[in-house]
Amino acid sequence: MKHLTAKLKIDVNEKVYVKSPDSSDLGKKILSGSIDLIDEMGFESFTFKKLAERIKTTEASIYRYFESKHKLLLYLSCWYWGWLEYRLVFSTANITDSVERLKRAVFILTDKLDESFEHPFINLKKLSTVIISESAKAYLTRDVDVENQEGVYEAYKNLIRRVSDLIKEINPKYQYSHMLVSTLIEGSHHQRFFSEHLPALTDKINGRDVISEFYSELAIKSVT
Repeated sequence: MKHLTAKLKIDVNEKVYVKSPDSSDLGKKILSGSIDLIDEMGFESFTFKKLAERIKTTEASIYRYFESKHKLLLYLSCWYWGWLEYRLVFSTANITDSVERLKRAVFILTDKLDESFEHPFINLKKLSTVIISESAKAYLTRDVDVENQEGVYEAYKNLIRRVSDLIKEINPKYQYSHMLVSTLIEGSHHQRFFSEHLPALTDKINGRDVISEFYSELAIKSVT
């Protein structure tokens, strides 16, 4: 998986960028630098001016790739969902039991990445942290309906559809598969954030990933 991730190219909806950032060294620096900065200071404090200073370029150069920091966040989110779908497909390909496939899928959706996942210019661990704390801001906007019509959120939808299909294999009569999958993802993001910043709102058990455990149990008990 580590070797394959290093060579992986994720296609992102062209509506979110002016020029594809993976087409040049500067574009790749924009992606890696923005992940570092958003991880350090949060999306609200992040600006193209600060990014330009970090990667030693100009704001004008960044605007040649993204028209706004919102579109940059959309790009990072779309890229992450595409990568997560790839990881899910790769990790469940040889599992024949439907329940075990769903358990594996839930773990992939809800776990926290470590340094074992590598990419040439995307720090996947930092990107995962950014997605946990910031990705909802990519669609909680007044332009969500327009962007949805443009297909901007298809990567996220595709991921949810894929796991929903796994649920349907186990229980074709289950009526809430999309709702369950989006709850697993968004809920686990909240719990990861709570665990880091508001621990009284969640539970911790030393040596165990209780967040993934909780959502795996929730998914299996809901479906079976």
